[in-house]
Amino acid sequence: MSATSSLALLMALSAPAVAQTSDASAAKIYGRTPAGSSPPSWPQPVRAAKGAPNILIVMTDDVGFGASSTFGGPIPTPTFDALAQAGLRYNQFNTTAICSPTRASLLTGRDPQAVGMGYVANWATGYDGYNSVIPKSAGTMAQILKENGYNTAMIGKGHVTPEWEMSRAGPFDRWPTGLGFEYFYGFLGADSSMAEPNLVENTAHVQAPADPAYHLEHDLADHAIRWIDEQHAAAPDKPFLLYYATGTAHAPNQPPADWMARFRGKFDAGWDAMRAETVARQKRLGVIPQGADDAPRPDTLPRWDSLTPDQKRLYARYMEAYAASLAYADAQIGRVIQRLRDNGEIDNTLIIYIQGDNGASAEGSFDGKLFEQSALSGVKENPDYALAHIDDIGTRNAYNLIPGGWGWALNAPFPWAKRYGSHFGGTRNGMVMSWPRHIQDPGGLRSQFHHVSDIMPTVLEAAGVKAPEILDGVPQKPITGISMGYSFAAKDAPSHRTTQVFAMAQNLSVYKDGWVAATAPMVTPWERTPPPPVPIDQRVWQLYDTRSDFSEAHDLAAANPQKLAALKDLFWAEAATAGILPIHGSEGGQKGRPDHNAGRAHFTYHGPVGPIPESAAPGLVGHSFTIRAQVSVPPDGGQGVIAVHGGRFGGYSLFLDKGRPSFTYNLTPAHMSRIAGTAPLTAGRHDIGLRFVMDREAPTSGATATLLVDGKEVARGRIDGTFALVVSHTEDFEVGQDSISPIDPAYDVVSSHFTGTIEQVDISLP
Repeated sequence: MSATSSLALLMALSAPAVAQTSDASAAKIYGRTPAGSSPPSWPQPVRAAKGAPNILIVMTDDVGFGASSTFGGPIPTPTFDALAQAGLRYNQFNTTAICSPTRASLLTGRDPQAVGMGYVANWATGYDGYNSVIPKSAGTMAQILKENGYNTAMIGKGHVTPEWEMSRAGPFDRWPTGLGFEYFYGFLGADSSMAEPNLVENTAHVQAPADPAYHLEHDLADHAIRWIDEQHAAAPDKPFLLYYATGTAHAPNQPPADWMARFRGKFDAGWDAMRAETVARQKRLGVIPQGADDAPRPDTLPRWDSLTPDQKRLYARYMEAYAASLAYADAQIGRVIQRLRDNGEIDNTLIIYIQGDNGASAEGSFDGKLFEQSALSGVKENPDYALAHIDDIGTRNAYNLIPGGWGWALNAPFPWAKRYGSHFGGTRNGMVMSWPRHIQDPGGLRSQFHHVSDIMPTVLEAAGVKAPEILDGVPQKPITGISMGYSFAAKDAPSHRTTQVFAMAQNLSVYKDGWVAATAPMVTPWERTPPPPVPIDQRVWQLYDTRSDFSEAHDLAAANPQKLAALKDLFWAEAATAGILPIHGSEGGQKGRPDHNAGRAHFTYHGPVGPIPESAAPGLVGHSFTIRAQVSVPPDGGQGVIAVHGGRFGGYSLFLDKGRPSFTYNLTPAHMSRIAGTAPLTAGRHDIGLRFVMDREAPTSGATATLLVDGKEVARGRIDGTFALVVSHTEDFEVGQDSISPIDPAYDVVSSHFTGTIEQVDISLP
């Protein structure tokens, strides 16, 4: 080594060690000691813009435009009324005609098919626009606001998680906590019992209190208030996004008894009178134009005066339960808003209260349903049975759904109902915005045409946040929603949204500058024998000019065929770019979807297990099966559940009843079969078996069930019909307990816990 090289090496070794950060803009230098280093500094959290508002978004479920008192309906909603008096009512706000698509569109600011949610998540199909998988390229408002200094929480109904991702196997990317919400409390599916809900907190299942007075809507409000309090206490200057989605007024309508009593007799005049009174009130309130005609009455809908006295009594009771449920939910929403007043946050909170994720439901058809599960189980309800159990309506013992006539009336003045994306009865919902000091027209009415996808850009604009082109490293799809902020100060401003396409359950429409082209429904909710399907290219289209015909009362197709043809062409062009194609039904479209159990015919569980959702549970619909359990029982013979799937309104349970092996197959509470051994088990180890043999390997087939103890038959019974589509859409599979609601009245949730030891449970399919 040369002398020069040696000197250079010596100087390098004696020089202070210096490290530069990778952040060139910071230009930090770190020497061996603080004296030779840049001053210390801390990474700073992202902070929201100064004065950024809190955001509270409220969405109810299955509530028609003409339901609430705020929009002329018969159901008092004083919280909604008060917000309307302080803020703005929107009478041309549109959803998607069904639950999951509306919710996905709300969260992402995009059309539902563009984010894979063309139909409800539980009936997804394999086409890109309908697979229920919200892509990472469609970031939610919660993700964006969280990255911009907001705390975020979601309370209530989710219904945007793919069913095959709802188990403990995950992934959790599309659970609410994976969609940007730092806290979640509610339920993941389509609906839930108000008394015995299937609850999730963040990503863990939790059990509702065993309290006879428990009600889900009160519980949701409690959790929302607690979250607001804790967030405010920790960081009073940090804004929040709270998305509060009630379970009401989707089935089941189960209000507290005292609220139910308030509505006794209120609907005895029937749905025809109620709708007429609603339209008259809507005109007095100015929420529909004075010259608007009520949309024509469907020919197949029975007139109230044609019903028998027993039918009127039964149908009115269903409506009493619905009305009481919505009124009670509005009161709980009021508690949440009152907390914002109490803590001084109300003036800096933008509240968006959307009354319904779609129109009111007509899915109850002619008679209503005592159990919503009847359709999923493939059984027809006997109205005489429902009448005999009329006092169960509104309680935990029924999962009731209003007759379709009430759904039609609650959507006044528009035609049709939930699921009908073709007409405003399915897509038009009342909406109110309140933002003190920013909305200077309290009590005002806004009639610009808007879509639920417009909520996200409205929120981002209010928060002073620009939607990112890249989120979490993923390039983002264009946001097609349009901010509604322009309407706050400009009452008569023209609609910034000029076009919107709708497609739901093969009911299609397109809006363009006040004109609407819509397919006539193939089938109505009141046809006992549905007509044969009509190919999409043979469907009849209708035409409405909503500039002069607010309620779609007058079909102009025959008078203006050129306009109709142009709009039909526009629909197909929009459908091609919005991910709507192909137009198809969901029936049978679930075949081949992701399934952790694909190819499995044998399931083994050790000890207490659960809850496991339907998508990850043994798939027993349409199949014979056997259950074999190795258990040890105490001297009294044991008590409690060995294996169960479902709950009070449908499922099966293998259990010990005072030591006697028992099996209950609960198609619905009106179609329940039970077999049981005659003698209790002796103390010690036993092999308990169930052999369930279908008459034919197909859904709804009859079957024979045989109970065995230590290889010997102890009971045999006939099952007249089996499940058609699912075992339970609300409750899960478990081993060792029945933790949500009991399948069989021989036990309750507390006494369902197995008192012996479960060593192993095996379930086998042919």
